[in-house]
Amino acid sequence: MPQGTIKDFEDEPRRGSLLMEDKAEVWIDATSLEGSGIRTLRLGQRVKFSLIEESGRKIARDLRIVTFE
Repeated sequence: MPQGTIKDFEDEPRRGSLLMEDKAEVWIDATSLEGSGIRTLRLGQRVKFSLIEESGRKIARDLRIVTFE
């Protein structure tokens, strides 16, 4: 499962982005958090996630928090 660091996140409308270890940017949206119990994300948090590609962009799914920085 890939890991990355939260780059930015807006509580409303629950979207943002993260950077993978190779510095590729991955989008986060409300469906990325479904079933995880996560309500908000903070800059610098490390997360694990599944990765899909949709409409030419990478999107995180099944996000799980690894650490707080």
